[in-house]
Amino acid sequence: MTTPRLLVVAAFATALGNNAQLIAGALLMIRQQHTMMAVGWLFIAVALPQALLSPFFGRVADRFDRRRLWIACDAGSAALALALPAWLALGGSTTTGVYVANFALALVAALFFPVSAALIKERIPESDLRRFNAGYEMATQAGMLLSATVGGLAVQILGAQPLFVFNAATFAASAVCVAAIGVGCVAPTSTQVDTLTDAPRTPRPTARTPLRVIVLYAQGSVVVTVFNALLPTFVLAELHRGAGTFGAVDALGSFGFLFAAAAYRTVARRHPDLRIALVGFLICNVLMVLQGLFGVLGLMLLVPVGAFVFGQARIASRNLLMAAVDTDTVGRAFGLANAGGLAATVLAMLLVATLTDHTDARFGFAATAALGAVSTVSAAALRRRGQRQRQPEPQLPAAPAGGSRSVSRPLSAH
Repeated sequence: MTTPRLLVVAAFATALGNNAQLIAGALLMIRQQHTMMAVGWLFIAVALPQALLSPFFGRVADRFDRRRLWIACDAGSAALALALPAWLALGGSTTTGVYVANFALALVAALFFPVSAALIKERIPESDLRRFNAGYEMATQAGMLLSATVGGLAVQILGAQPLFVFNAATFAASAVCVAAIGVGCVAPTSTQVDTLTDAPRTPRPTARTPLRVIVLYAQGSVVVTVFNALLPTFVLAELHRGAGTFGAVDALGSFGFLFAAAAYRTVARRHPDLRIALVGFLICNVLMVLQGLFGVLGLMLLVPVGAFVFGQARIASRNLLMAAVDTDTVGRAFGLANAGGLAATVLAMLLVATLTDHTDARFGFAATAALGAVSTVSAAALRRRGQRQRQPEPQLPAAPAGGSRSVSRPLSAH
């Protein structure tokens, strides 16, 4: 198996393991406390350490061997995944175990996120990045959504503890895939042709990552995390359906991401990534409002469509961020984007959870969509401001020879 395929498989396995553990914990919390805030605090416990530590870990990813760091992250995550069922088997508190285990996994994820982006930038040629990122982002997001299916069905049929053991196996599989890519050379940083669009490429000077790119990419973390907390609250606590229904809805979302990655290659030939990201996120926000209005049927129909447009936007925003940095600083850029996104997630989760618990999930979906729309519009505004700042100032005509000046005035009627 080639290096790109190994990295995609490793990303899918890691995303599946991380989020299946988180979803299983969320289902346990819903069953015990029946409020979105209980789930919200769990997601905050996951987001907060990443928001605080990702910038520092981004610098670590740019200084040390990225392949070894990825393997170390997966090994540590596997050990932590096994620690939770051992704690529960010994009679430990479910609430304490779920919060502590997911908090510890989040510490590892804070390092994994910039490390994985840096290793990709290091090993994948720049001309192949857009094509690769489509598959990589699809695998990551599909793993996140499929984790709800696996988590929901496993908790309903087998209970939580077997699922935690399965999670450890997914991390081990990811480590094996990354180990198999071997010690390789750094990919070339510039080529003549973009293999996805057949457009000529020019060398890009190193510069600070544009803020609009960070805002676009970071808002994806807010949408996914808050949605993953809203969905079990809506399905289990308000619609009174089982974990299997919850898993089935997210399975449809996974199919939406699969189609998004396939369609992106066609869409990207006709539209630039910035346009795809802006339009995709805005459509996703509209669909999110509608998802809370029509019960299970609405979820079944609208979640895959929302996942499709979100997947397109997420792939495009990832391409924009990765193209804006060079190999030596990619870890810092993704660490900063991850920190910003998860810091915003903490605030959004508190706001949406409080609103949902005092009203219902319809208002939670609408609030999440409104926050996403503000981020998207802000990114567009930053782009327009950047374009105005780059426009050259008009040049005054040179004075004619001999020192005389000719000033043209508009003709006026007398």
